[in-house]
Amino acid sequence: MNTVSARALDEAISWQLCLGSGEASEQQHREFQLWLAAHPEHAQVWRQLGGIDQQLAGAASSLARRALLQSGGVRRRALRRLGSTALGLLLVGGLALGLLAQHRPLGDYLADQRTAAGEQRELLLPDHSEVHLNSLSALDIEFTNLERHLYLRSGEILVQTAPGDTRPFLVETEQGRLRALGTRFLVRREGDTTELIVLQSAVVARPSHAAQERIIQAGERVRMDSLQLGDNQPAPVGADAWTRGMLVADNMRLADLVATLDEYRSGYLGVDSALAEQRISGSFPLYDSDLALDALALSLPVRIEQVGPWWTRVLPAAE
Repeated sequence: MNTVSARALDEAISWQLCLGSGEASEQQHREFQLWLAAHPEHAQVWRQLGGIDQQLAGAASSLARRALLQSGGVRRRALRRLGSTALGLLLVGGLALGLLAQHRPLGDYLADQRTAAGEQRELLLPDHSEVHLNSLSALDIEFTNLERHLYLRSGEILVQTAPGDTRPFLVETEQGRLRALGTRFLVRREGDTTELIVLQSAVVARPSHAAQERIIQAGERVRMDSLQLGDNQPAPVGADAWTRGMLVADNMRLADLVATLDEYRSGYLGVDSALAEQRISGSFPLYDSDLALDALALSLPVRIEQVGPWWTRVLPAAE
């Protein structure tokens, strides 16, 4: 799958929300068709992106879709009829779950830069390179006369290196080392692996306990552990959409989508094991996870069970 520019993706997301609202004028529909025909990349990103409205087609009326997309009116769920004793227990349990959700490796608290759940941060490095930290990320930064070095303890970063500096630009994780070749790329820690997605130029990847290294080109992604590099795969569309507050899912496991949304919520968010392998495509707002969950409930045979503000699960739809 070919990559598309950040600008094209932003424009596609804007059109998606506009047309999906059910309130687009005839003039806006005409302008969308002109945009779609203006460049081959526009048609490409529109096909790849899918989106909430496409997911809901046939699953909900236009009135329901319009209500879903109006972020100012996020609905409250009805699972809150609890007695006073149960409510007291819920509040105590909810507090514990909230603290548990914030748990992270102790080393993260020693990092030069770190973000909390739901927080993102943009950094301008001494060489004018830019780094964008995703939610629940921890990063060490060390610049010397010989090299520019980042160590990603956890989470995910987007790096845009600045031109003109001859020192090697290195990103290291527990699993290996990445050397930028004048580029824009994403690095994400996932358990015992590191995922690299190259958006521009190329990156040299080398596992920490292997002599093997490989150049990963723009439009490719690779996963590595400390011993080896996996096969090169096409970069997913919208891989960096999180920097603009969106999650773009392209045939994503429901368990992975819910885990990503969980990084932007307080308390517990889980999914029933029977639904973990369910696949979904679309775009979802990261900073309004209730809205994203409402989209799931309308587009998949699932229901959202919420008890108070701290405990939420995605369950199979009732018979």
